[in-house]
Amino acid sequence: MKFTLQAEDPGSKARAGFIETDHGVIQTPIFMPVGTAGTVKAVHQRELKEDIKAQIILGNTYHLYLRPGLDIMERAGGLHAFNGWDRPILTDSGGYQVYSLAGTGRKINEEGVVFKSHIDGGVHTFTPENVMDIQRTIGADIIMAFDECTPYPCDFTYARKSMEMTHRWLTRCCARFDSTQPRYGHSQTLFPIVQGSVYKDLRVQSAEFIASCEREGNAIGGLSVGEPAEIMYELTEVVCDILPKDKPRYLMGVGTPSNILECIALGVDMFDCVMPTRNARNGMIFTTEGIVNIRNEKWKDDFSPIDAGLGGYVSTFYSKAYLRHLVKSNEMLGAQIASVHNLTFYLWLVNTAREKIIEGNFLSWKREVEKKLNQRL
Repeated sequence: MKFTLQAEDPGSKARAGFIETDHGVIQTPIFMPVGTAGTVKAVHQRELKEDIKAQIILGNTYHLYLRPGLDIMERAGGLHAFNGWDRPILTDSGGYQVYSLAGTGRKINEEGVVFKSHIDGGVHTFTPENVMDIQRTIGADIIMAFDECTPYPCDFTYARKSMEMTHRWLTRCCARFDSTQPRYGHSQTLFPIVQGSVYKDLRVQSAEFIASCEREGNAIGGLSVGEPAEIMYELTEVVCDILPKDKPRYLMGVGTPSNILECIALGVDMFDCVMPTRNARNGMIFTTEGIVNIRNEKWKDDFSPIDAGLGGYVSTFYSKAYLRHLVKSNEMLGAQIASVHNLTFYLWLVNTAREKIIEGNFLSWKREVEKKLNQRL
């Protein structure tokens, strides 16, 4: 993997670049649709490529390990061959899923994590070593280190001990990754993850440790878990100022359109979040004019396009009234249209941000577009 920095915005810390992988080039800043179980919910691969113009998608180690399982994944030739996606894939290590299993009897210790499957209750163990092996088998282009995502709120002592263990796990991840070979004929790269909860000194310490590992890219985890947005922004800026400038920075699990624009301005290059598809299934539509709750009565006889200013097939072909009818009727097509639209919007947002960074007027554009994005229509 190779990262090239192309341009920096003179009014902020925003930057534009591109990441070269064996499955194609990723232009940054980029939003990555989440395909937890090997699919971006309700979206065909053709739509991802041609309509949404996604450049990279996510898979999840925890879910793919449990179902369909590593045997099927290996016999298929990896996730790319299994789901038909021929562009880059990033896999989350499962650390966040382990975090979300709190209260189900999962146990975290120095060796790793013992947890119960949400599918059948079977007991499994994740360690830094086997998580590297699992992600090799899934076949992702970008593999995430195994970490502990601390909850919010979290006291300082727990956050410090967790961060130190995450660093020790990272050392083991790197050793295992470096001693094994890529699968399926394409290269794979490992991203460490900065932790430290909401404590600035821990975040500084973690960012310095992660930077010292000299991997090809770096991630920021443990934010967007309930803390105020202002704290997320403050810590993101602190970490971005420490992480190497010549490597991509990935802020995990973020977020709203405003979150993304603000964090681009702080120097983040890569984002992912379930919000565009999850909210779509609940009737929340992100548009270039503001946020639409398509279930509201006011859209019942609005026959204008979902978003005439966005472009893209579903956004201009279908009307608000028709989408409302589908969503209110619980028709599957409603979730599909809304999901494709919201993802098209998110990719438009980061692609336009990239254009403005290259033009040198990102900050002024950001101020203008945010006035509309936060409106409830």
